Amino acid sequence: MKNYILGHWVDSLGKETVDVINPATEAVIAKCPLGTEEDVNRAVQAAAETFKTWRKVPAIDRVQHLFKLKTLLEEHFDELVQLCTQEHGKTIAESKGDVRRGIQMVETACGIPTLMMGQSFEDIAAGIDCQAIRQPMGVFAAITPFNFPAMVPFWFWPFAVAAGNTFILKPSERVPLSQIKIFELIEKAGFPPGVMNLVLGGKTVVNALCSHPEVKGVSFVGSTPVAKHVYQLASSHGKRVQALGGAKNFMVVLPDATIDTTVKTCLESIVGCAGQRCLAGSVILAVGKAHDEVRDQIVRAASDMIVGDGADPRTQMGPIISKASVERIKGLIQSAVEEGAQVLLDGREWTGKGFFLKPTVIAGIKPHMRIAKEEVFGPVVCLAEVKSLNEAIAWINSSSFANTASLFTGSGAAARQFSYEAAPAMLGLNIGVPAPMSFFSFGGAKDSFFGDVKAHGSASMMFYTDTKVTISRWNKNSNIW
Repeated sequence: MKNYILGHWVDSLGKETVDVINPATEAVIAKCPLGTEEDVNRAVQAAAETFKTWRKVPAIDRVQHLFKLKTLLEEHFDELVQLCTQEHGKTIAESKGDVRRGIQMVETACGIPTLMMGQSFEDIAAGIDCQAIRQPMGVFAAITPFNFPAMVPFWFWPFAVAAGNTFILKPSERVPLSQIKIFELIEKAGFPPGVMNLVLGGKTVVNALCSHPEVKGVSFVGSTPVAKHVYQLASSHGKRVQALGGAKNFMVVLPDATIDTTVKTCLESIVGCAGQRCLAGSVILAVGKAHDEVRDQIVRAASDMIVGDGADPRTQMGPIISKASVERIKGLIQSAVEEGAQVLLDGREWTGKGFFLKPTVIAGIKPHMRIAKEEVFGPVVCLAEVKSLNEAIAWINSSSFANTASLFTGSGAAARQFSYEAAPAMLGLNIGVPAPMSFFSFGGAKDSFFGDVKAHGSASMMFYTDTKVTISRWNKNSNIW
């Protein structure tokens, strides 16, 4: 595979490659080059030079390329879905959601003439007016994860380039195929050379983007340790940073919840995409008498799930991204057993090809356990019994993560308390995956987010533009008047 720089597909200068593996079959489907600092430098130089002219293009003209791209994405929708399933393993239905959410970001970014509007006010003092406008800043970059190959890059670059910036994307080296195809469509959409650039690689490329003096800001999605690294390195070089990290998402079930629907929703949240998403549920905190019914129903439902190749339309849950990830998840399950939890449904046994782990249900979870504190990123249901909503909220707020949390109830008073007191930045009320739409902002709190400005929606304008304020006074000239 090649990089895309200044409107051309060019060979990477990196000599090493990493295998891109279909996790359902273990087949090597591509080899991704591990780029170098010089690859990054070439892309940055191209983007920086292009910015000089791109920023002068009227916003209404810039978004015409996004309109064209939206049409192309729709035309190639099924192909992108197949690529997403092939390289990641998620089911066809999940891949459709992945690609669809990405297209929605493009649609929202087409509204940049409205999103980017400034402010003005006359007579802030006698005869003095004030105007604030938003201006693009230059070259931005994004470093994106494996779990949503199509969608996550769209959280960032459409808003950045519509605002007048130029961009460099480094997708995960595990799943580059979706982005290779999308960049082919970007090329067809007619973006001027240098506006959008693609550099394939690993840690070397990440560090080069975070430290290059011409890069104005970096967006990242991935694990918390890497998010911290990106935030610290890029911010130490004076860049704007939004680094979205890991999660430990709790789901509270009150006794007045509709248990059948709640169990179905919770299970889908936890095992959807094989649990490999930052908004996946992790620990179910069942309050009082809700516990036993939730326990029994979720074991039955998880036992019935069809696990297999995501390309098979019968499959309800696909594989884990890699063998190493499977072993890490198995280790967390074993740690829970050693710390006193009970495995009610053990999904660790798998024979045949592929990196699979069946849904697993563990009861008796306590706050001190590793599996109650660490991100699993796999299809493991952790079930705990708590006495009250207050106890549940206290548990949630004790976590170092604060991405999402959900409450299942029919009580408006309980919902208000939960919304008011729970620490996570994205909350669901009778919703299993509280993912904001493209016109709202996305991002967690605590160790789930590093930075000051969240992703997509109106917040993107704060990140990708600088506000310039002009204060003016015009004195009448008697010779003219």
